[in-house]
Amino acid sequence: MAKLLVVFRREYLERVRSKWFVLGTLLGPVFFLLVAGAPRLIGGRAEGTPDVAHIDVIDATGMGLGERVVAGLRERFPLSRAPYLTVVDRAGAAVAQDRALLRVEREEVLGYLLLDSATVKGDSVRYEGRNANSHNDVDAIRGIVRSQVLAQRMERDGIDPKRVAAFARFPLEMHTQRIDDKGRDRGVQLGLIFLGYAVALLLYMMIVIYGQAIMRSVLEEKTTRVAEVVVSSVNTDILLAGKILGVGLVAITQVLSWVVLSIAAMKYGAQYIFGEQVQAAAVATAAGSPGAGGSPGLGLLAVGLPPVPLWATVALFLCFVLGFIFYASLFAAVGAMVNSQEDVQQAATPVMLLLVSSVIFMGPIMANPGSAMARTMSMLPTSAPIIMPLRITLVPVPWIEVVGALAGVAAACAASIWLSGRIYRVGLLMYGKKPSLGELARWIKYAR
Repeated sequence: MAKLLVVFRREYLERVRSKWFVLGTLLGPVFFLLVAGAPRLIGGRAEGTPDVAHIDVIDATGMGLGERVVAGLRERFPLSRAPYLTVVDRAGAAVAQDRALLRVEREEVLGYLLLDSATVKGDSVRYEGRNANSHNDVDAIRGIVRSQVLAQRMERDGIDPKRVAAFARFPLEMHTQRIDDKGRDRGVQLGLIFLGYAVALLLYMMIVIYGQAIMRSVLEEKTTRVAEVVVSSVNTDILLAGKILGVGLVAITQVLSWVVLSIAAMKYGAQYIFGEQVQAAAVATAAGSPGAGGSPGLGLLAVGLPPVPLWATVALFLCFVLGFIFYASLFAAVGAMVNSQEDVQQAATPVMLLLVSSVIFMGPIMANPGSAMARTMSMLPTSAPIIMPLRITLVPVPWIEVVGALAGVAAACAASIWLSGRIYRVGLLMYGKKPSLGELARWIKYAR
């Protein structure tokens, strides 16, 4: 135990006293503030391309729909250059498209919109332009066309044009409220979404950063032959455990420091950085308006972190600790297997793929945290440390699923520690070529 404490103390103090650790700890909350509020500070809510209405509108409907769409574009985007209207019959639509395509290629217009019989039926409308990949632009144009088609249909059925305008601009604000086992949740919904994403991403970052730190430390000790001196007085299992626990405590220290400093920055510094926007978001949140000014990050800045139950906090902590031990032991085994920086990057690829696969599914799981895919990913030991915290902060998760996920990760930790300990025991003193899979199997089989 005394030797374990010596290794643990060395690994922890060596990293905590580093100027890079101090610098990263202090800059973390600043980065959080910028990510959360800078988009709103710089340009407000994204409105798409400023010149989105400067397009060619080709009307092949024969019903005057193009004029209505042009008027809608001018009204919706008054600061944009006016659109061009070309009225053609069905036979001339192809020629008009070719001309519009040339105008787009010459950058005379941003794109062109084709209105035809399918548009009148409400089936489809075609848009081609330089901003075709901009969801904001495309959604705005589609919304204008849809409202004008609806208005034209209503007028055709004899409804008063003034009432048509009122119906076509039908405002509907959706207020959402999460319900858990105790009834209505009074927390900030968008704040919880932001918190869930931040927690999952933070866990991923810390596992990657400090897991690779252990891998590089093992490789450095091996290549510099320091390991030969160390293992003469310290058992390899104790050395591996000390490294994982020491570096793991460093990661926990930095995370806790970030949380404390971020809360202080949100409470005392956000209003000076983002001014009236944060104040307005705080008022909106206090009034019960979901959205807090239209930005989950800004709402979080305004009101602080949403309330998280004690059991959820404990579950988040256990997910981080167990997930870190699982991946750190694998990274340590990778560091003991290879002999150079070039080899270590290739050897660590399978471990990194396990981590990256969890991050890839974060977006779909945030969109539907109660889906079968979300439940499956939150139960797999390789992805549970990241996906389960994400689900806990988004939806009520049955306690049996949380316990099952933690038990699965704990079992995976035991297996990875046993496996990595045997590879570490042999590989730390092995030099030369990179071992094959067969040699690794022999290491695991005959290690004592």
